Amino acid sequence: MADKARLSLNQITTSSWSVSEAVEACACQGVSSIALWRHKIHEAGLDACVRKVKDAQLHVSSVCRGGMFPAPTEAERKKNIEDNFRAADEAAALHADSLVMVVGGCAGVGIEEARQMVSDGLAALVPYAGQLGVRIGLEPLHPMYAADRSVLSTIGQALQLASPYGAHEVGVILDTFHIWWDPQVAELIAQSAGRIYGFHVSDWLVPLPDVLLGRGLMGDGVIDNKGLRVLVEKAGYSGPIEVEIFNRKLWDSDPNEVLAQVIERFEKFV
Repeated sequence: MADKARLSLNQITTSSWSVSEAVEACACQGVSSIALWRHKIHEAGLDACVRKVKDAQLHVSSVCRGGMFPAPTEAERKKNIEDNFRAADEAAALHADSLVMVVGGCAGVGIEEARQMVSDGLAALVPYAGQLGVRIGLEPLHPMYAADRSVLSTIGQALQLASPYGAHEVGVILDTFHIWWDPQVAELIAQSAGRIYGFHVSDWLVPLPDVLLGRGLMGDGVIDNKGLRVLVEKAGYSGPIEVEIFNRKLWDSDPNEVLAQVIERFEKFV
């Protein structure tokens, strides 16, 4: 059973909440960590978010998200890198454990070209982020997202992409929704020791109701979240565990009830 003290609410799980509302709810429910999304940060203003988090004495487990490097033109790719610089600024201001990278898909550029653009974008970002003390967390996404969201599909790919950099600079974010299916998952988690910057949980529903907005609460699907947590802990990770659920039905529900469910399922199934 996971200790509630390690629970971090990824803000997307209660998408209707502003930063202020999410922070206040976490404080009221005894959730000590939160992961903030950049569009919500921009709505509230970075300075206000920094104050709110500090006043509530919350820990920021991550800022979501950087990445989205591939683009057809050099000007667009440069603009994407500059946006990642701003994301690093935000992560630094919030003292986040890491800036999560959803690296971008291959639509419009080709998959091999997209992977090179991701490598080039990371090479541009890491020195800047390093000056700010921001760690870059590479999150492999399920292969079904390779076209539109991420050409980084496996833990092995993520480790290879991180390998030119120090373990204090670039690591991996392990999200059970994206990695549970991999027949080498146990071996790859073990190989990630020293570079695990974050661990995310949710569940894979059967049938999957929606490719993007179809994640379930832990215990409602087929993922062995507890087993994966144990593997991640054996690899040395003992930090916050984010509950990150994209689900329209949950988003349309009372977010206070959703948070209560998250806490209950976390303690039972993670």
